[in-house]
Amino acid sequence: MKTRSKLVGLALALPLTLAACGSSAGTTSTPAAGGAAPSSSAPSSPTPMTSAATPSDGMSSTGAMADPASMVFGPACSAVPKDGKGSFSGMATDPVATAASNNPLLSTLVTAVKAAGLVDTLNPAPEITVFAPTNDAFAKIPAADLKKVLADKPTLTKVLTNHVVAGKIAPDKIAGTHKTLAGTNITVTGSGESFMVGKAKVLCGNVPTANATVYIIDSVLLP
Repeated sequence: MKTRSKLVGLALALPLTLAACGSSAGTTSTPAAGGAAPSSSAPSSPTPMTSAATPSDGMSSTGAMADPASMVFGPACSAVPKDGKGSFSGMATDPVATAASNNPLLSTLVTAVKAAGLVDTLNPAPEITVFAPTNDAFAKIPAADLKKVLADKPTLTKVLTNHVVAGKIAPDKIAGTHKTLAGTNITVTGSGESFMVGKAKVLCGNVPTANATVYIIDSVLLP
């Protein structure tokens, strides 16, 4: 009798077990990103191959960190140190204000950023694009006028934030009109490796830092 009771119990339990398994197999969860969901009516179309990140992200198409020096373009790029914190590799690991402070081409800009108290605004910013005037760009401004601007914090802040745009913008997206953090609009023209920001020429473009894409320019963008 005991043997018969066990067989009856197994007979009753088996359909329930099979039903549960059938329910699990029949309900397919959404595949993880990059996977393909099976279809009973037609095969799914292949997903096109795309890059894992844009060049300005500092990543190669395989997801590995790209060589920052291979991403930049422009005649002034050769003036950037080949190694150390001021090199392209060194700048890529630091937030933008810190990265600029290690670049000898941008020492006047860094002095202005510090005078305006913008280091703690730019460094924590999640993603920005900065048009960074060189020392020679600031030298185009008469010394007396530059000294006056550096001493006028509201005006200096307006001038500097006129060089900053939200989002990391890659070279293939940079042409066009962009709203700055100063609330003004700047227009970038050109293509390939030749760009103008208003009347300023891009001397070295697509420079990566930890939180920004930098375009080094030959003139100050006055609002």
